[in-house]
Amino acid sequence: MTAAEQNIVPRQPPSSGSAGSPGDGDGTPPQDRRRTIRRRLITLTIIVLLIGIPAGYLVISAGQSRRSGKDKEAEASAQGLREDWPSGMQRRIFELPIPGNAIGVQYYETNNWKASRMYVKFRTTSAGLDRFLSGVGTGRAALETGKVTIAERDVKITGWYFGPGVDWAGTVHKNKKPRPTQSITVNMTDPAAPVVYVVSAATP
Repeated sequence: MTAAEQNIVPRQPPSSGSAGSPGDGDGTPPQDRRRTIRRRLITLTIIVLLIGIPAGYLVISAGQSRRSGKDKEAEASAQGLREDWPSGMQRRIFELPIPGNAIGVQYYETNNWKASRMYVKFRTTSAGLDRFLSGVGTGRAALETGKVTIAERDVKITGWYFGPGVDWAGTVHKNKKPRPTQSITVNMTDPAAPVVYVVSAATP
C-alpha cells in the first residue's frame, strides 16, 4: 500500500445529533417549529391588543363624559346664583328677554351631556312682566294661578322657595327643539312688583 492510499479516510454518515439533522424525522427542525409557535403567539397578542384597547378606551371615555357633565352641574349648583345679568348672548340662546327695568337679577347656567339650562330670577314691574312674557312668546293669560312650574330637581339646585303663603302663578312655554323651553313661575303677592323665576332648558 502506498503512502497516498494510507491517507484516504472513508466518509462517515452524519450522526443523528449533528447540526444538519432533520430533527424529529418530519422534515421540520425543532427550532423552526418553536419560531412558528412564537410568531403565532405574538400575532394573537397584537390582535387582542388592537381590538381590546380601543374598546376599553371608548367605555372609559363615555363614563368620564357622563361624570364630567354631572361634576359641572354640581359645581354650578355649589356656586349658587350670581348677582348679575346673563350676557346678551346667553339671553339670546335661552330666549330670556329680561326687561330693562328688572332689579335683583340673579342667574347661572349649567351644561351637561343631556341638556343646557339657564336659571334666572328677577323683580320687575307689572308692565315689565308683560314685556317679558310677550318677548318669550306667551302672555299673562297663560299664567295659571296657584301653579308652580319649576321642577323639583331645579328647586334643589337653586334653593328657590315655592311654599305656601305666596301668590304663585306659572306657565310652561314650549318650543320646538333645538329652541329652549321656559318654565316660568311668578310671585304675584305684590302685583306691582312681581318676582319672576325662570328655568330655560335647551336639549340637543
